[in-house]
Amino acid sequence: MLHHVELWVRDLERAGARWGWLLAALGWEPYQEWGAGRSWRAGETYVVIEESPALRPGAGHDRMRPGMNHLAFHAPDRGTVDALAEGAAAHGWAVLFPERHPHAGGAEHYAVYLEDVDGFEVEVVAQ
Repeated sequence: MLHHVELWVRDLERAGARWGWLLAALGWEPYQEWGAGRSWRAGETYVVIEESPALRPGAGHDRMRPGMNHLAFHAPDRGTVDALAEGAAAHGWAVLFPERHPHAGGAEHYAVYLEDVDGFEVEVVAQ
């Protein structure tokens, strides 16, 4: 099982609002909070966003370069996937592949693919 994922962000408040909305919709609970970061937990796994003082200047995250492309989460049902797609724009996310939603991953794959303004992509898959 995955222990945790830590994402470094350029703007903690902006990222906190976006990730907080998404993770709460998936049943994750607020876990930790400190001056430079926040985390949410589901079971023993947690996700951290941090505006680290060690961030290097320059270009931000690019999911199309070598490195992490996206995170994928389970959704409890199709209704959650649909609600995330409907509420995405109001919470700082854009739906990727809208012309193929909710089957952008194939006919048997019910999911929403979201991207935020910092270039992080999330896939949420209905069980």
